[in-house]
Amino acid sequence: MRTFTSLDDVRSAAGEELGHGDWLLVDQTRVDQFADATGDHQWIHVDAERAAAGPFGGTIAHGYLTLSLVPLLGASVFALETPGAKLNYGVNKVRFPQPLRVGRRIRGHVAVADVADLASGVQLTLRTTVEIEDEAKPACVAESVVLLLP
Repeated sequence: MRTFTSLDDVRSAAGEELGHGDWLLVDQTRVDQFADATGDHQWIHVDAERAAAGPFGGTIAHGYLTLSLVPLLGASVFALETPGAKLNYGVNKVRFPQPLRVGRRIRGHVAVADVADLASGVQLTLRTTVEIEDEAKPACVAESVVLLLP
């Protein structure tokens, strides 16, 4: 795991592949809890019987659930122990190339896409590919932005 302890450490990592993280099981309980938190109870996510006869042979995770796991998946790849605050600054681009079937394991592959100095701090852009175990296509590819304040 890569640990960044200073803003100069972050700056020097521009363009660097940080690697793969740990595998995480996405089970029905997690999907149901996300559905409860967001109010999105579409049958393809929460109705196992109906979804079994659907296009994916079972329930699938919400795309936004998969996206919300990006920070957790990244935490097993790198740590930001820089001084100051770390703020979620947004997402530049997100794609969901393949549905994530419930019961599958995922992991993040993280790269530092860009590092830019701003008047308020350092803007860190990370590219995370959410890989599905034993699948060729990822569940999600996201370019997220973190603002590091001094």
